[in-house]
Amino acid sequence: MISFELSEQQKQIKEMTHWFAKNEIRPIAMEADKLGKVPDEWLDNVNKMGIHLNTSSFGGGGKSERKEKKEREGNRMGVLATEEMAWGDPAITLSLPGAGLGGPPVQSSGTPEQQERFLSIFTKDKPRWGAYALTEPEAGSDASGVKTTAKKVEGGYILNGQKIFITNGGRASWVVVFATVDPSLGRAGQRAFVVEKGTPGYSCTKLVKKMGLRANETAELLFEDCFVPDENLLGGEELYEASGSKPSGFQVAMKTFDSTRPIVASMAIGIARAAYEYTLDFVRREYPKSGEMFRIASDTLAEAEQDIAAARLLTWEAAWKADQGLPNAKEAAMCKAYSGQISLDVCSKCLEILGPTGLNHHLVEKLYRDVKIFDIFEGTNQIQHLVVARRQYAPYEIRV
Repeated sequence: MISFELSEQQKQIKEMTHWFAKNEIRPIAMEADKLGKVPDEWLDNVNKMGIHLNTSSFGGGGKSERKEKKEREGNRMGVLATEEMAWGDPAITLSLPGAGLGGPPVQSSGTPEQQERFLSIFTKDKPRWGAYALTEPEAGSDASGVKTTAKKVEGGYILNGQKIFITNGGRASWVVVFATVDPSLGRAGQRAFVVEKGTPGYSCTKLVKKMGLRANETAELLFEDCFVPDENLLGGEELYEASGSKPSGFQVAMKTFDSTRPIVASMAIGIARAAYEYTLDFVRREYPKSGEMFRIASDTLAEAEQDIAAARLLTWEAAWKADQGLPNAKEAAMCKAYSGQISLDVCSKCLEILGPTGLNHHLVEKLYRDVKIFDIFEGTNQIQHLVVARRQYAPYEIRV
């Protein structure tokens, strides 16, 4: 039986992150949105406090029995924390120093040496970031369509290709890059590499201006005859030799999504909750309780609260399954798709209730701009529905 009661540790994480979001993140959110960046001084201070966005610690699990017991709440801790942080501001949350989305593939597929080498750099002495580079001009939600090439040469690989919409890509100390050793092999030809900043042939060509999440850095990366040594092939040759004909590089990407989609879903929930709570306070303050507008707004907000609660339970289930070591691809896709949809709907309804008040660089207007991407990145809703459908019909051996 699944319990919906939070453990004492989970309650502490939720309370601590909410305090941080309320007192440290929310006060700078609007100004950071205007500037299009999070102030360097703020990031330095946060890093010295030891607050990092290390999503690898939310999942992955250890190999020893002791470590598994210690981390079996890690995914649930992650969704609880990121909901609160995104309630403060999603762009600033994504900008926090740490391994970020690059953490899960290194944690789950990297060799012990690679895990130590790439994850141990995130210390209090200096803010550092990791990144995850899968999306290309012609490959995004369809991760099997990667065109970046990796040609085997003595001692390593030569990478050529372009990656786009990479979170924290310009400032990352390293980035997990997906490339193919043979395009004719499709998914089976994919490999994952860790490319370090400063590597010849690797460059950030552009920082993208966006409708939402303006304070978070989004980069375009270029690889031109970029040599990556064998020791930076994620998991080493053994990982791909052991998989035989299976598409291990593609599997690394999919395993990452199973960990990160609940995190993304929880962020969308945090955004929706922030818009809902602000609008609820507005209605209580501005509308006479006996008036028709109060009744209509209250009905709309009741539906919003219901949708937020349902999305949260879907997300908790996906995280719980991950903590138990159970397959959660279907649940991860469901919670990501549903949370993205309802959060956009909630923010839209809140703007309608606020009327002209909400349209002049207002908190809810900002949240409305921010939340749209949660319907797109980490796989569009159409892709999430495809993931769910394939698992619905799997017992009947029907291809979707």
